[in-house]
This record gives sequence, structure tokens and C-alpha cells, in this order.
Amino acid sequence: MAIAVQRIPAFEELYAAIEALPEGVTGEILEDGRIETMGRPGRSHLRAGKRLTRMLGPIEDDEERDGWVIEVEREVRLLGSRLVVPDLVGFRIVGGDDAFLDENPVARCPDWICEMLSATTERKDRVDKLPLYARAGVPYVWLVDPDACFVEVYQERDGMPVQVAVAKGVDAVRLPPFPEVELDLRRLWGPRRKLLEVVPGKK
Repeated sequence: MAIAVQRIPAFEELYAAIEALPEGVTGEILEDGRIETMGRPGRSHLRAGKRLTRMLGPIEDDEERDGWVIEVEREVRLLGSRLVVPDLVGFRIVGGDDAFLDENPVARCPDWICEMLSATTERKDRVDKLPLYARAGVPYVWLVDPDACFVEVYQERDGMPVQVAVAKGVDAVRLPPFPEVELDLRRLWGPRRKLLEVVPGKK
């Protein structure tokens, strides 16, 4: 007896379905034939992303020098059949070669990705997306938890994500791939920094 083989929808079919999603709903393709949907991120999630984007401002390119382009929630196509929408994504720009940014989704592999963790997204970001980014060749991925106040830095090595740095608390730090920028974690956490600060003379 012949067994019917279920056809896996092509990327273009799935992407058309994502484009038809209601406003405020984001779609990703993390495995063959399946769309993952999610709503808009929460307030602390959005605020931390905006703060980090501002703090990385000095590395961004301009008309006179090479640098980075940092984009928010940009659709990126990886490995031909995957679609991701990272919270922040960074591309190195050399010689003004930024024409690839006119595409949607962007087909060039990012040089850096940052995901803001939350109770509803942490498992997907760690278990599904982090290994996918490494397989796709993304050199650096940050996982930032604005509630627990930490940054984890992962580097791609032989297609696997390897943790190379962790930053916590309210110190000023320099993290790859941005050694030229000192990040003031106190500013990144906002009001939550008060939970980490030690007041002299008090226990």
C-alpha cells in the first residue's frame, strides 16, 4: 500500500502566510514547514532594547567611515528556509556596501544578533534560536535578560554557540564584538538597577 508523503510548504508559501498575519503578530520559520507566531514584546523588553541601541550608537556607520548598522526586529532569512525576527540585529558595513538592506527579508547573514529574554520567549531563544544562529554562521549572539539583569555573549565555533562572556550587575563593560564601546549596565537596566546596587552602611 502506498503511503502518502505530506508536502512541506516552500519558504515562499510560508512567508506569504506570515505577511498576512494580523498587525502586531510576528511570524518566524524556525523549522521546516512550520510558522511560529508571537505578539509584541513587553515594556521592560522594549525599553532595554531601545537603551542598548542608543548605547551602541557610536559604532554605527556614516558617510565618512565604515561601521555597523543596528536594526530593530528586522526579518532575516537564514539557511535558505528559515526566517527569524531578532530583537536587534547588526551588520558590519564596509565601503558603503549596504544595498543588501533594501531587501526584505534580509538575505545576508548578520554579524551580531541580540535577543531580549522574557518568561515567554526564553526557552525558544535558548533552545531553538541560539543553535540556529550558530548553524547559520552568525559570529556573535547576545542574550539579554532585562529582569534578571545579565548579558550572555555567545560566539559561533564550528557551528555551535559557545559562551565567551557574561556581564551582570551595574558595572561598565566591553563585550565582543564591540570592544570600542563601553556599556554602562546601570543605564541598560534602568529602574531595576536599584535592586543590584549596594547602599553603603546598609545590609
